[in-house]
Amino acid sequence: MNAKTRTLIAAALVLGVAAGPAVAHAAPAQAPVSASASAQKPPTLVSTPPNAAALEKAIAGLGAQHKEATAALVRVGGTSGSWRGSSGVADIRTGRGAIEEGRFRAGSVTKTFTSAVVLQLAAEGRLDLDRPVRRYLPGTVPEAYGTVTVRQLLTYTSGIPAADGPGDSFEAQWEHRFDVTDPHDQIAAAVAKSPEFVPGTAQHYLNINYTVLGALIEKVTGATYEKAVGARILKPLGLRDTSFPGRFQTRIPGPHHHGYQALAREDGSTELRDVTEWNSSDRWAAGDIISTTADLERFTVALFSGRLVPKAQLEEMFTVPGVKDFVTGKAATLTAGMARITLPDGTVAWGKTGGRHGYNTAIGGTRDLSRTLVYSVNSTDAKGQDMNPVALGIVMAAFAV
Repeated sequence: MNAKTRTLIAAALVLGVAAGPAVAHAAPAQAPVSASASAQKPPTLVSTPPNAAALEKAIAGLGAQHKEATAALVRVGGTSGSWRGSSGVADIRTGRGAIEEGRFRAGSVTKTFTSAVVLQLAAEGRLDLDRPVRRYLPGTVPEAYGTVTVRQLLTYTSGIPAADGPGDSFEAQWEHRFDVTDPHDQIAAAVAKSPEFVPGTAQHYLNINYTVLGALIEKVTGATYEKAVGARILKPLGLRDTSFPGRFQTRIPGPHHHGYQALAREDGSTELRDVTEWNSSDRWAAGDIISTTADLERFTVALFSGRLVPKAQLEEMFTVPGVKDFVTGKAATLTAGMARITLPDGTVAWGKTGGRHGYNTAIGGTRDLSRTLVYSVNSTDAKGQDMNPVALGIVMAAFAV
């Protein structure tokens, strides 16, 4: 694969994010279904089992001295076979190895959960995707955004600008890492500004769309966002290690990997600053979920198979609006809670990435579930402009033949 192809895939995925043991755990790849069984089914998009050697290589050598990541957890699954692996250290101070069932901040993967709940409510007739969101939230969304529909929020085509924050630099965000943010204050600040574009004419990936959707879920269900997602997704699927920190929790509950941010010192050396404790209330329904690779794999399979969202509404997650990206001017790739990614061999995958300081996460796979992928990489620059090389290597290895 050439550098240009890798760059294109990385760009698509970003919109969505002494060495420790080389491979702390690696489960062998399972063989695909038998020829007689597969002959009775439609051809699968991925028919070969996971490339174990490529996957092991992708996560080898992670730890405190690795330039890009201190640890990684990977689950590759699907009808063509499965593979699990982990590498690196959970804590650079103690040198404890990677925890296969360790929890982590999954960032914007939260949006897929939020989208699923909104689509469930649409299927139940409790809201209309083509109805202006202001009809449901008249005191929250002003007349200036009176034509913005629920679907436009789901697909980032609303034109609502981002709320102001402490700044994009790591140090600015570090100074405010324990701030408690009210999502309604964020919405009020955003909608007080002029629209970026006419709703429905462009796509701009901004958290504010899903912050408004979180408020919409609360209004329609009469429950908090966290309780609504818990009752509709976490409990039915048995996602016992998945949680929402709420407005005041700064720690990750249960066994978890520490997250680190690499910072250059004046003497030219590098500091790995522990960024594990952080208040995520400014992300809320757009990015504050905490989970494990096992739970996210179960969620992905249930979602793609139609067990969470009825077929008619599920199509929203696999439909890209026919508009241009507001920033790049290129064709949009984002859907309602996911993104479309075309791999080098033409295979189309769907999924969502997430990034919080110290953590890069992704879920996704082929629509026919012949290949799924979930990973958590403890990137040392998780919010950087470019995709983490370890994460990119995992994606390439997961779909390698």
